[in-house]
Amino acid sequence: MLNDAAPVPTTMSAERFETLGAAVLSSIETVIDGKRAAVELAFATLLAEGHLLIEDVPGVGKTMLARALARSVDCSVSRIQFTPDLLPSDITGVSVYNQGERRFEFTPGPIFANIVIGDEINRASPKTQSALLESMEERQVTVDGVTHPLHAPFAVVATQNPIEMDGTYPLPEAQRDRFMARISMGYPDEAAEQAMLRTRESSSPLDRLTPVVTIDELLEMIATVRAVYVAPAVERYAVAIAHSTRMDTELRLGASPRATLQLVRAAKSRAALAGRDFVLPDDLDALAVPVLAHRVIPAGQVVGSTATGVAEAIVQRIVAATPVPIAAKAHR
Repeated sequence: MLNDAAPVPTTMSAERFETLGAAVLSSIETVIDGKRAAVELAFATLLAEGHLLIEDVPGVGKTMLARALARSVDCSVSRIQFTPDLLPSDITGVSVYNQGERRFEFTPGPIFANIVIGDEINRASPKTQSALLESMEERQVTVDGVTHPLHAPFAVVATQNPIEMDGTYPLPEAQRDRFMARISMGYPDEAAEQAMLRTRESSSPLDRLTPVVTIDELLEMIATVRAVYVAPAVERYAVAIAHSTRMDTELRLGASPRATLQLVRAAKSRAALAGRDFVLPDDLDALAVPVLAHRVIPAGQVVGSTATGVAEAIVQRIVAATPVPIAAKAHR
């Protein structure tokens, strides 16, 4: 969603889009070794105007991926370290009384940036986590009855530790639903880990990272993703997948209409990065788990990583069982 006051950016050619996309992915991969799928999904989420949740155990590069993505784009970046004593006003900002002018002035918080890195988001209390709800959905912040718009592009890239670890709070369903995609980094393979020991002995590769895309170019890439064509048959397929999650007896909570919309938006971004100006059912199949699994809640008493695995398996089963429209079958 773009600011109404901002000019509407134009689209760019497929060749230019491919060149810039490859430059950003290559830039991130100088920092993140052997995680091409995670890097592509992180960038695709940014281009689809979504928010990204990176969940995994400590020390596998969650924050490093978020910072590498932010540094590859020439835009404003802020970082919020979520802790149990963090207050909502520490995120949104506060109104401070100016004695000289005898009026209150708003002092913006770190949420007022193009890319906001929320480190260990589930270590803050639910009250503090809820301070992000309005900004993530409506691209605005309301403080003391006054609404302050956020500038486009705006994306929250948050990291979190597994819920079963000490000192964590579960994210509310409403907040999980605002994240377009959730990814897991996983441990690096032995070769990548050995290479990391050599390359990071004396300095961090983040120190050498410079922006490869300007904010105007990023806005044009976002506009290009918006223009990707989605056939009615593919739209019906996306709706059928989401509807099936709501009817499945193994799920207590299915995917919301917002999830359907974000699944299609993410698919458009994936298609554009693949050099296509149209979405295939393959795009929906590939993104169903990262876009839908963190939104659904399995029936029963499973929690933590077990619940995550169960939800992913159920979504995979639903996608496999959902018929592809005849007009799109040839592309599956």
